[in-house]
Amino acid sequence: MKIADKTVVQMHYTLTSDEGAVIDTSEGREPLQYIQGARMIVVGLEKAMVGHEVGDKFDVKVIPSEGYGEYDERMTQEVPIDVFQGVDKVEPGMMFYAQTPMGPMPIRVKSVSGEKAVIDANHELAGKNLNFAIEVVSVREATEEELNPKQHCCCGGNGEGECKCGEEGHECECGGEGNKENCDGNGGCGCPNHDKHHGK
Repeated sequence: MKIADKTVVQMHYTLTSDEGAVIDTSEGREPLQYIQGARMIVVGLEKAMVGHEVGDKFDVKVIPSEGYGEYDERMTQEVPIDVFQGVDKVEPGMMFYAQTPMGPMPIRVKSVSGEKAVIDANHELAGKNLNFAIEVVSVREATEEELNPKQHCCCGGNGEGECKCGEEGHECECGGEGNKENCDGNGGCGCPNHDKHHGK
């Protein structure tokens, strides 16, 4: 079977920078599973997966516009150190989550100078090419349940009722990684407490 929309794909991958440094890899772990066409992976890689089948090994270079976007200086801001309540020492590279009208947004401390810090809401890979080495492990048709993940959510997928995700017996199967069919790891299940459970 070839990879097409509504297929469940398992793949091993290694992601490297243009300089050859390994950024992420599935080596030594279970293969990454996603549903083709569901935007669970960056669009440039998803496009390149189409038509491949089990056993295929290939390389893909994803440009920023089809990866994590171009770097946007407007997404940086200088703030006073005291906004980081409860943190003894704020250092460059630290990650925090800011509450926004669109939900929790990850921000990174870009630099620290005296009582000021520059925070950066760009993805850490924004503006960078993504170089993937891919091996397709399995391809199958997605089930109806996999294509409608809200049916798996204990809160009905729409935030109604009391969400029990994270409580005993109600652990979210994606583990915050976004590689299980019942949750995209980014709040797609509709759980109102998603940021608490996944740090997102």
